[in-house]
Amino acid sequence: MFSDAWLLLGLMMVGLGAWFRQPNLLVLGLLLLVIVPVAWAWNKLVLRALHYERHLDNSRVFAGETTGLSLTTVNKKPLPVPWLSIDDAFPPGLEVVERELTAVAGGERFTLSNVMSLRWYEKVVRQYTVRCPRRGFYFLGPADLRAGDLFGLFENRARVSTPDRLIVYPRVVPLEELGFPGKEPFGEAKARQPIFQDPLRTVGVRDYQPADSFRHVHWKASARQQRLQTKVYEPTITQRLVLFLNIATYAQPWMGIDPDRQEHAISVAASIAFHASQRRYAVGLVANGSVPRSDQPIRVMPSRDPGALTRVLEALAAVTTFATEYVEYLLARESPRLPWGATLVVITSVVTPGLVAEMLRLRAASRRMVLVSLDPDFKDDDLPGVVVYHLPPAQLVYGRQEPVLDPDALFRRPRTEDGGRKTEATAR
Repeated sequence: MFSDAWLLLGLMMVGLGAWFRQPNLLVLGLLLLVIVPVAWAWNKLVLRALHYERHLDNSRVFAGETTGLSLTTVNKKPLPVPWLSIDDAFPPGLEVVERELTAVAGGERFTLSNVMSLRWYEKVVRQYTVRCPRRGFYFLGPADLRAGDLFGLFENRARVSTPDRLIVYPRVVPLEELGFPGKEPFGEAKARQPIFQDPLRTVGVRDYQPADSFRHVHWKASARQQRLQTKVYEPTITQRLVLFLNIATYAQPWMGIDPDRQEHAISVAASIAFHASQRRYAVGLVANGSVPRSDQPIRVMPSRDPGALTRVLEALAAVTTFATEYVEYLLARESPRLPWGATLVVITSVVTPGLVAEMLRLRAASRRMVLVSLDPDFKDDDLPGVVVYHLPPAQLVYGRQEPVLDPDALFRRPRTEDGGRKTEATAR
């Protein structure tokens, strides 16, 4: 590396060469005095017009899937880059198949290191495969760049702070694999609430009656018939299913967390949400977990919007392992805000007397309740009017390594002409 001693050495060599009339020493001193400013200028320009970016083949995947990662470095100037070192930060929980990540900061972060040289106007693309074993929100970056001159005298540094987000959804499996009965585990398709008219589905017209609203008048048909005509709508009903997910795995927070049971409960919630969405339920989610850097419980209101399932899965992917409150308190506070005809499905790894009492209270108030228990110690099925499902442990469900449900069945992932997937996934 460069220091002031190099300049002093060059001056001394020039002076001694001239004094003792040594041309070789004089030339070496002059070369050194020329090389230093050239190397300094080279180092100042080496990172200019140098672009580095990441590209994920799919920014949304499911736990157990892999996605392609492209790291592109472009030198957009006539000056070559003799050497370039890139340390790209990776969060814990992701794996790079082709390379071993380097642990930094005591294992809290990892880096993917690359060393290269670039000619003028050269582009270098390096391809990797990222394995995503666990659900979560992951941010790739920042990337630290180091480069220098050809002679190794100087070093220049820069940071690419733009992160890339990778969302890993929870694992989704068919309900039969989880231990649910094969047909309508959450009640019959017919709901108990009154049928209403869907204003988006007009099936005909009829003569206007005094009790009809003017908003339903079909003005074009009225002009043709020369008398008022009213639209006739198709009778329909929206089934609503709200999932109450208990993040806690023990009765008291101070008892700790069982990660396997917690992830199993999250996967069960994701699988139920997919099952309900496939049957055109309006699906919602309430959980006593929170998203990172927030202490507010997760709340996704039931909707049949095409993006509703995506919002539920993203909330489940982001939920932290810390329970913000007891699930029975959450159930008591949130249930009055939900539609009266909705089915409330409680998914929990531990069943406490407080939760049982709250579910019985809501059932007595004519709420439709379902309990999905992952608690092996809960054997009391004496919950009148409440449908109870006991699911087997996670080891019996996830025994195989590959996903049991093709993620393409959940989302329409556009494919290119050569069969590859595009970057974004479009929800149904």
